[in-house]
Amino acid sequence: MAAYVRSVFCLFSLQRNAFLTRGNGFRVESKRYVRGLKRKPVKVLFPETEKGKILQPSQIQAVEVSIKRKESKIRSKEEDPGGDIFTKSKSDVQSAAKQSNVTVTKDQIEGIRFERAFPGDQRLSRLVSVARSRRFREHQGKILLEGKRLICDALDAGAKPQMVFFSTVDRLRELPLDKLKRSTLVKVKFEDIKIWSDLVAPQGVIAIFSRPDPSQMKFTDTGHSVPLSLICDNIRDPGNLGTILRCAVAAGCHNVLLTKGCVDAWEPKVLRAAMGAHFRLPIYPSLDWDDIENHLPKLVTVHVADSCCELDRIRDAPINASHKPSKAGDYGWVNTKHNKNMHIEEYDSDSDSDSEDEELSSPRVDTKLYYEDWAQNPTALVIGGETHGLNLQAVQLAGKTAGRRLFIPVVPEVDSLNTAMAASILLFEGRKQLLKLMETSGSKGKCKAEQ
Repeated sequence: MAAYVRSVFCLFSLQRNAFLTRGNGFRVESKRYVRGLKRKPVKVLFPETEKGKILQPSQIQAVEVSIKRKESKIRSKEEDPGGDIFTKSKSDVQSAAKQSNVTVTKDQIEGIRFERAFPGDQRLSRLVSVARSRRFREHQGKILLEGKRLICDALDAGAKPQMVFFSTVDRLRELPLDKLKRSTLVKVKFEDIKIWSDLVAPQGVIAIFSRPDPSQMKFTDTGHSVPLSLICDNIRDPGNLGTILRCAVAAGCHNVLLTKGCVDAWEPKVLRAAMGAHFRLPIYPSLDWDDIENHLPKLVTVHVADSCCELDRIRDAPINASHKPSKAGDYGWVNTKHNKNMHIEEYDSDSDSDSEDEELSSPRVDTKLYYEDWAQNPTALVIGGETHGLNLQAVQLAGKTAGRRLFIPVVPEVDSLNTAMAASILLFEGRKQLLKLMETSGSKGKCKAEQ
């Protein structure tokens, strides 16, 4: 009996397993269906217009009608593309207004409005990259100034600001706000200024100005100037040029003329080294030698700085004064390289040597020590670079105006002085001699007036 009952239970279990097994070989149990029915939804999503409310059948019909109307409008616009594309719905206008409020926020300080840069604003990076390139500076007429002192000097001289980036409102208040009314003021993060600044410790103010015109600038230090002009030729180091401009301002020069071989005067490194000299005296960049003569007085004497340090040449100068004019290559400070754009024709060997002597020959220019009297009338001083030296036109202009080669003696076995150092020595010596000449001429005039 027990064996019979055991066989019946085994048969029932086999039939049950065969009934619950499908053709794919997977067994599905009824307990899982029970658990699935007991689960609750995590979240119920309602339409945006009726959040958290149960829609009635009539409301559902109204929503369906509005959806159909929107679909019909979209289809009509697709069928008629020539319609008015400038008309916007009320929702589009509101969304655009919200987006503009998020991107740009305008505030005021003493009646002047400024903007707050939104995340991803590339105006600072774009303008700084443009201002750092000489080609873009000349093409677009923009320069970059950084720091309170440099920006204030530019504004006092009459330069026109276009855009000012600042990190805090206190930095902006340090500037003359009445001169920034026509410019765009943008408040940015200090980290952004630090990324694009060339300084180790940025001041938090960067400004973009229009490229100044020397003829339209207002210079305040003209009362202390002397009739002394500085001509910079082939000075390609930004630090040297900036230091020379700073010395020219301190010595009271009338103006500064830069030839085409010089580095750009508005390069950021030159501006930092000059310490505001660009806005204290006229600076005329990228000039030809014909244009340089037009910027000088009529009765001017042009002197050139000699970088050679051989004392024997000074002693032999009066003896060799009667010799024929020497070649430009005999002077250590003259560059005799041909211009790459110059057209060269082929000649015979004899005629070629004669033509070179005629082209490279220059008038004899006597040497004079820097502390001797050489500034006795309106004077111009030519300073050349340490590597490339002076052009031949500089020596020709000195010989044409009865100028001299000014020499600064140094101890033996020393190459030469730095260009900026030599320029400062000669400029202050020229100022001293011109002031002495002006005092003597003034005293003579007073004596004649008393008699």
